[in-house]
Amino acid sequence: MIEVKEDELIRCPVCEAVNIDKGKENKCRRCGSAIYKHRTFQTEKSWAYLITAIIAYIPANLYPMLITKQFGTTEGSTILGGVLMLWEHGSYPIAAIIFFASIVIPVLKFLVLFYLLISVKYPLGKDRKVNKHKLYYLTEVIGPWSMIDVFVVAILAALIHLANIEIVAGTAATAFALSVFFTLLAAHAFDTRLIKENR
Repeated sequence: MIEVKEDELIRCPVCEAVNIDKGKENKCRRCGSAIYKHRTFQTEKSWAYLITAIIAYIPANLYPMLITKQFGTTEGSTILGGVLMLWEHGSYPIAAIIFFASIVIPVLKFLVLFYLLISVKYPLGKDRKVNKHKLYYLTEVIGPWSMIDVFVVAILAALIHLANIEIVAGTAATAFALSVFFTLLAAHAFDTRLIKENR
């Protein structure tokens, strides 16, 4: 049995397998990924992705998500406008799902990532590590569900083939997809080891 000191162990950021630190050329014994020594500043990538996601989220709410062309008239609907329209027509469950998936969840993810990125740099009092880990994994689990709006637009555009009605995705659909994509990158780029080091 080989005894190894804790400071000689290094964790793989991809599959989280524990490896023995061999210096400059560290490769994961499980997945073969390159492992680098922990650097002082590890949050720049997450900040860049998060800011990009927030910038993309602004036009996603200002421009139309769904454009309907019928009898020569064109009508666009924003995310919030679509939610209100569904609510007024009595489609309460669908309106609630789209509201939570397109408004509540993205904003919640932004706030959680902001909190995590700030708290690892400036520890906030008596925060428990386990809570931060749960928050981090929550952002990863709920991340893809934000794409419900884009999926709805894609399904409607594919299914509705009536002669006088044409449904196309608006500018907001692209912006929203980019926002979700960069939020997922921000969560993926966040190094969970930073949580463990702040005690």
